[in-house]
Amino acid sequence: VADLLGARPDEIVFTSGGSEANNYALRGAFNAQRDRGNHIITSQVEHPAIIETCRYLETQGAQVIYLAVDGMGRVDPDDVRKAITEQTTLISIMHSNNEVGTLQPIAEIAQIAADHDVLMHTDAAQSPGKVSLNVVDSGVNMLSLAGHKFGAPKGIGVLYIRRGVVLERLIHGAGHEVGRRAGTESALLIAAIGKAAEIAAALSSVKSIRTLRDFFWEGLRVNFGDRVLLNGDPIARLPNTLNVSFLDNQGATVLQHLDGIAASTGSACHTGQMEPSPVLTAMGIDRNRALSAVRFSLGYFTTKDEIEVVLRKLKQSISSETE
Repeated sequence: VADLLGARPDEIVFTSGGSEANNYALRGAFNAQRDRGNHIITSQVEHPAIIETCRYLETQGAQVIYLAVDGMGRVDPDDVRKAITEQTTLISIMHSNNEVGTLQPIAEIAQIAADHDVLMHTDAAQSPGKVSLNVVDSGVNMLSLAGHKFGAPKGIGVLYIRRGVVLERLIHGAGHEVGRRAGTESALLIAAIGKAAEIAAALSSVKSIRTLRDFFWEGLRVNFGDRVLLNGDPIARLPNTLNVSFLDNQGATVLQHLDGIAASTGSACHTGQMEPSPVLTAMGIDRNRALSAVRFSLGYFTTKDEIEVVLRKLKQSISSETE
């Protein structure tokens, strides 16, 4: 795991998953620096494990600013710089977005944080095995991983804590993990995430996955023309993620026609009414387009034949201008 991140082994803390790692980073940093300040900077497109932790910290006295993003889901580093105050102690911006795949300018933001003596955390749960992760190059102080996102079993995660960074412990008890996390470690899960990290570090499948994703996108454009729109950054994004809106079609309805296909929408049903993805809403995407969005994620073993099956199913279920 340390090799995957370009870190030292003693900078790795094993957790129960990405959510615990994020909680440990944010709550640990906030509580350890209460005497210095109470201001936290994050973004409006973070995973709920970050957003909800920030909401909790607000009840404990934290002042949190949730930065807006542009139409591609990207945080502007200048907005980060302008948001910093004398009370700012922590910045947490995700490495890559779980819905649209947009990559954030983490190294640039981390440099801004360092210039102001502010801790920098990034939730990198979506990135291993898809883009290079190096904590020295990025300059972050803390980085969270979720094992099941890159081939390890569920129930194991990682928090990288740069040597010298002090966090208040999240779990109290015996002195496991060099006194940073109490609780007997699972040797099985640690071995599993270690092997998964070894495979992910090779990045051997990135080119083929990106090629398949682009083949998929081109097939959608051929079949649906300007009635299918890409959500997220067309260039700076994860190689496996494709989030698209099928105009005049509810995303949830599209999914009903994709029997046996693993896809998702970011929408949720509240009081009998569909609500659009908060991420797409934060990107300034209108309600109808957001509700028509579907996210497809390609895996290491996805084939061209499988992509063609999905395209056929979509063509059968969605009327297009080319028909």
